[in-house]
Amino acid sequence: MEFNDMAALAFHFAKAAAREPVVLENGLEKCAVHIEGLAKDEIGHYQSSVGPFPAWAELADSPEQQKAAHGYPVDAPLLASGEMREAITHEVSGFEAAIGVKDDDAGKKLIYHELGTSKMPAQPVLGPAAFRGKEFIIRTIGHAAVSGMIGGEQIHSSPGYEGK
Repeated sequence: MEFNDMAALAFHFAKAAAREPVVLENGLEKCAVHIEGLAKDEIGHYQSSVGPFPAWAELADSPEQQKAAHGYPVDAPLLASGEMREAITHEVSGFEAAIGVKDDDAGKKLIYHELGTSKMPAQPVLGPAAFRGKEFIIRTIGHAAVSGMIGGEQIHSSPGYEGK
């Protein structure tokens, strides 16, 4: 970009400053949607360890038999009716994003799996999704910040980066 005079440069920076919060919030929304999708994708598949999160242990025969008796898929941890997966949601407000679960029975059940109990090992999905999405978050928020400063509108990840 070239500016003919200092007034044009000042005007450009004023517009960019006004646009920056909107562009950053759009980038944050894109990140929240991505992390929500990663968390939903983890349900029904055994997860390996990532960062501080342990690998999931194989399901015992008893829960597998109960799932089969009810017509639910077997060898698909945390997946029965799909209610826990659909309980995962996100909310963005300003410069804050929350990826979590709905305040319903399925959401509460997923929290027990996320954290584990005295009788059940943790099978986290939200924490690992955020950890796996770290590069996507860094790239997307970085691009949003730069885009807002230079007056761009598009928020995207770097060329060739698919975010997975």
